[in-house]
Parts: sequence; structure tokens; C-alpha cells
Amino acid sequence: MVAVAVDSGTSSATLDVSAQDTKKPQDTYILATEAKLGLVAFSHINHTTKNRNLEGTGPSECIECHHTAQPAAEAAKHPPLKTVWPADRTTSLTAAILATDPNAVGAVCRDCHARADAKPKLLPEIPQIKFETGTELVTLTNQQAFHRNCAGCHDEIVKTRRDVTPPTSKKCVACHKKAAK
Repeated sequence: MVAVAVDSGTSSATLDVSAQDTKKPQDTYILATEAKLGLVAFSHINHTTKNRNLEGTGPSECIECHHTAQPAAEAAKHPPLKTVWPADRTTSLTAAILATDPNAVGAVCRDCHARADAKPKLLPEIPQIKFETGTELVTLTNQQAFHRNCAGCHDEIVKTRRDVTPPTSKKCVACHKKAAK
């Protein structure tokens, strides 16, 4: 998994917070504001308070989406992840830590995973990886990173759980909604 971000739909300004800004998470974020398929309303509160982890036994842990918010040794256990922020981080982000330190999240998605035509804030260039099943390098724009993280997690849940039916990578308009005209 990789950090959450979107390219063909950039995130709203509320999500485009740099690593130096302090902000408590919102209940819902409006993402993909420029996507041809439409906006995505992402319920942060549902993912962090309901049984949304892969096993269905509890909330998603912060680092499942915010991979940079853990020590480098922990991130390295989950290839192809490599980056943490700050680089000398010694703790993994949790809701308890965030409650006492709004800066604990560190970098947010677009700090590293920029739009295809932009330079990231924290890195010299957009990260590239090789997918587990291929040999070609893939540039993880915010769209690539977001879809890999969100849809990838949803696809895994569908394979292992029968009690929920999250939208999968094959059901784009389940998340993307065109604004009413």
C-alpha cells in the first residue's frame, strides 16, 4: 500500500496540507475535484472509527494509508514503501498520538505524490516503483498512489470478507460522483 492521493482529481485544499501545517482530520474529505468521473467523498471518520481494517476487526490504522507516518524500518517491511517523514521518525502514527500532537501525521499524500505535471513539495521528483507483478517503473502520481491504496485495499477486502461490499477498482463511479447540474 501507498499513501492516499489523487491526480486526475486533485484533493480539496483542506487535504492539501503540507507537512509543516497543523490540522486535525476532518470527518469527510472531498477528493478528485478535477476528475472527469467526478468528486469522491472520502469518509475519514468511518475508516478510523468503524471495523474497516482488512480483517473487519477494528478501524483502519493510520499507517495503512499514511505510510510515511512510521519509522523507516517499519515501512520497509511493506514493499514497495520506502519513504517516511520526517526521515528520522521513531514512532508510528496512531489516533492517540494525533490527539496530542496535530503535527504527528507528518507528510500528506500530495507532499510526495504530486500531479503528473507538478513537482512534489518534499521530494526532488514523484516516486517510482515496480509493481510486485511487473518489471516496468510506474510513476506514483497522486492518482496512481490513491487508486493503488484505496482501490487496492477494497479489492483485498472483497477477496477475504463476505460481510461487506466496498467499491472495488472495477467500480469507479461507486466512489466518483458527478456534481448535479
